[in-house]
Amino acid sequence: MSRLSTHVLDTALGRPAAGMTVQLEFAEPDGQWKRLGEQQTDADGRCANLLPNPRLAPGQYRLRFATGEYHAAQSVMGLYATVEIVVTVREGDTHLHVPLLLSPNGYTTYRGS
Repeated sequence: MSRLSTHVLDTALGRPAAGMTVQLEFAEPDGQWKRLGEQQTDADGRCANLLPNPRLAPGQYRLRFATGEYHAAQSVMGLYATVEIVVTVREGDTHLHVPLLLSPNGYTTYRGS
């Protein structure tokens, strides 16, 4: 079974970013983005598997994090309304973990394990 997961950490508050909306989209051959699903991060800031089916197909995927809504719920003035991360899945990839480290005025990401 394939997996595409994320973990969002609020580095300003020093805790997981629970309750953040994360959308997953796939780039179609015509360049249009197809929405595959949407989840909320759990109490640990995680979405364990964003894929709606058990196959991680090669191509471009876009994760859209509703960071503005999250910051507003924390009564924080954040700079970014949305963070979008586009990743490439290659043939043979079976698991991709894309963490997001977030603060009100910046973010970083990396390929996790």
